[in-house]
Amino acid sequence: MKEFKGKWGLVTGASSGIGEEFCRQLAARGMNLILVARRQERLDALASELARTHAIQTEVVISDLSDSAAAEQLFDSVSKLGISIDLLVNNAGFGILESFDCSNLDRVMEMIRLNVGNLTELTYRFLPAMLERKSGGIINVASVAGFQPLVHMGVYGATKTFVLHFSQSLWSETRDRDVTVLALCPGFTNSEFFDIAGMDGLCRKMAQTPQQVVKACLKGLQRRRQTVVSGWLNYFVSLMPRFVTRKMAVVSSGLLMKPKQ
Repeated sequence: MKEFKGKWGLVTGASSGIGEEFCRQLAARGMNLILVARRQERLDALASELARTHAIQTEVVISDLSDSAAAEQLFDSVSKLGISIDLLVNNAGFGILESFDCSNLDRVMEMIRLNVGNLTELTYRFLPAMLERKSGGIINVASVAGFQPLVHMGVYGATKTFVLHFSQSLWSETRDRDVTVLALCPGFTNSEFFDIAGMDGLCRKMAQTPQQVVKACLKGLQRRRQTVVSGWLNYFVSLMPRFVTRKMAVVSSGLLMKPKQ
């Protein structure tokens, strides 16, 4: 995508962090927005601010995308609004940092439904109209965690590997049909993700800002990139598994991925 002004974007996980920043930077480019998340008060406040500041149209849809029926319900809600989505940002997701045997199974399955299941379904539901119009874009938020297995975050890392490979495959399928599917792979980012996942210490010191991550992503989208790894340090981290054994890669991840005590 090269033009945003006057078009419609849909951002999931829009109430904080990278999702909120996507809304701010897209609004600044003149894009109308549908904001999706669970927290209505935050979304209403953000939608009002963006509409007032950037003279755009906004809609708010409250949805818990960890629910198995949420993607279909969200698609139906957008259809009832009569809005054609030009840019889908599948940003909603969370991680859990703890030993697998200590994990809550219900929470793990919620993470899989959110990070993988509903991301896939939303892509499936919104992509055909873009292909028919021969215009549009989809940003799927993966992670540098998708490039290698992670100690204490095995399921989260696996979900992001799925998102990365899924998005890269769709990029190839759609690139000659004037639609761009991009995998965004941030590293540690200053957001509520840290608190939800239970991360602390060195991770925070290495973190980028959401502003840096989104700016790099939108630049890559306009260049029709397949994958964007935000930041040179994160790019280096994404390359490391190519040059070491898989055993070394996963063991070394344990130096950073340590649950809070």
